Amino acid sequence: MTRKNHFYYDSDRCEFVPIEYDLKKKLIHSFSFWLINGIVLAAFGIALLSNYVGTPAEIMLKDENQALVEQLKLAETSITDIENQLESISQLDNEMYRTILGLDPVTEDLRMAGTGGSDAYSEYDYYSEDTAAILRSTASKLDRLERRLGVQKVSFAEVKKYYSTNRERLKSIPAIRPVNGIIISGYGMRIHPVLRYKRMHEGIDFRADIATDVYATGDGVIKFAGRNGTFGNLIEIDHGFGFVTRYAHLSSFVNNLKVGQEVKRGELIGFTGNSGLTEGPHLHYEVLVNNRPIDPLNYLIADVTPEEYLLFKRNGSTSTNEPLSYIN
Repeated sequence: MTRKNHFYYDSDRCEFVPIEYDLKKKLIHSFSFWLINGIVLAAFGIALLSNYVGTPAEIMLKDENQALVEQLKLAETSITDIENQLESISQLDNEMYRTILGLDPVTEDLRMAGTGGSDAYSEYDYYSEDTAAILRSTASKLDRLERRLGVQKVSFAEVKKYYSTNRERLKSIPAIRPVNGIIISGYGMRIHPVLRYKRMHEGIDFRADIATDVYATGDGVIKFAGRNGTFGNLIEIDHGFGFVTRYAHLSSFVNNLKVGQEVKRGELIGFTGNSGLTEGPHLHYEVLVNNRPIDPLNYLIADVTPEEYLLFKRNGSTSTNEPLSYIN
């Protein structure tokens, strides 16, 4: 390849004269040229990386932010699970503890314990849309959870106080199963197994062979013990405080059982049979509150069998003087 020279015009000689460079100037010129071009190319490359990829520090920060967002999502899921568990506890509180004790249920509005006013989470709007949404949701759920826990704590304190001052009433509540058998028919409208037409079933039926032990489900006084129409052999116990229980289709009663006799929860009162209008041996059990039949399942607090109750009572009386709790 022929070497290209640079020229300048010599006016005295009226001709172009080649420019002669010494070696030092050539080296400086070449170095400067490549250095400047290198700097320009590097700056251009860094600008591209910064715009489309990011600096190493920015890449690390993005990775950290992504990890934090993932952790926030997991935390949000965990908070939702805790909220669901608290909702179950709240329903149990209303439908079991407070209902059985005769306390007014805590309304949903009070449990939610909502707050009004300005947007409490506007500070998160400075973040990206996705991050702000997660932060808002998590913070809102945590605040709501804290308020609901506070309400639930107050409710349980009220239940505990009521229990402490109403122990006699609690002894009278029909709180255990009357017989050690499974439930074969529930409370509500049904086709009668003998009459074959739809009618209200005002109690629950327990499967039991003839002569299976039947126990009082709460402290009370025998109100009736004898034959009563379609119920067959029937025992009614008046527990006071508006509670009455019925035990129907019995084969017999315990010896010397009579009206006016006091009985205790877990005490043997009779034996199952198939007397009255029935297809086979079982125990029909009813709970009445202020003369109105109520689903007995509402009062089977822990689904405790008579044998389990007596065992708990015996163990409790030999180990502590504290009142027995029927709730597991």
